[in-house]
Amino acid sequence: MNNAPPHETTARPSGTQAVSISVFFPCYNEQANIARTTRQALDVLEKLRADYEVIIVDDGSFDATGQIAEEIAAKNSRVKVIHHGTNLGYGAALQSGFEAASKELVFYTDGDGQFDMSEMPPLLALIKQYDIVTCYRINRQDNLVRRINAWCWTKLVCFLFGMKIRDIDCAFKLFKREIFDNIHLLSSGALIDTEILARALRRGYTITQTGVHHFPRTAGRQTGANLKVIFRAFRELFKLHNQIRKEGES
Repeated sequence: MNNAPPHETTARPSGTQAVSISVFFPCYNEQANIARTTRQALDVLEKLRADYEVIIVDDGSFDATGQIAEEIAAKNSRVKVIHHGTNLGYGAALQSGFEAASKELVFYTDGDGQFDMSEMPPLLALIKQYDIVTCYRINRQDNLVRRINAWCWTKLVCFLFGMKIRDIDCAFKLFKREIFDNIHLLSSGALIDTEILARALRRGYTITQTGVHHFPRTAGRQTGANLKVIFRAFRELFKLHNQIRKEGES
């Protein structure tokens, strides 16, 4: 496999302002996907002639994900890699990505390649009017049990936090980076998306939603349906609900 990224370019038409954006991918054992996912992001960002950086967050992978990520970064100065020594969880991986992001906008999607990065540029028009663009999956490519569980989870968290979100955990989101200077995140597991949106709404930030296509996983294995991950999410959910409720009362 050729992991070499496309050549870097800096020229843009005079009088235009480059989009300033950090794009990152949380990854756990995605050796078969991360090169393709990163290349697609680089292609899209180069076509935008953006002021960009790409961040790969290796969350304690025990396969070759970290090595492949370092090889990509060695060939392109716009790519950087964050390594977790052990698997800290999805929320911890997102937190590392948000903390490392240095551009005006920050976008993330998973490193498993189930989304098409070419659907990211249309979100840029929406972020001019809103603080957050959170997407929902069109024709979600998961089995029936996983889809039912996700629907129930979304309904529960929206009820608890007074939100109206169609697909809370869709890993295709765009934010104004300043949001993360003003909210303090605690979740290290699967609750992270709920916490971000709940705290952002509490702070008065605006959210809009749009659909993106979802594609079957072609390699690797999903970990979100792991029972440990699910139980951890429920423990964090009720803890977060109590925290936000107390913050509202203070």
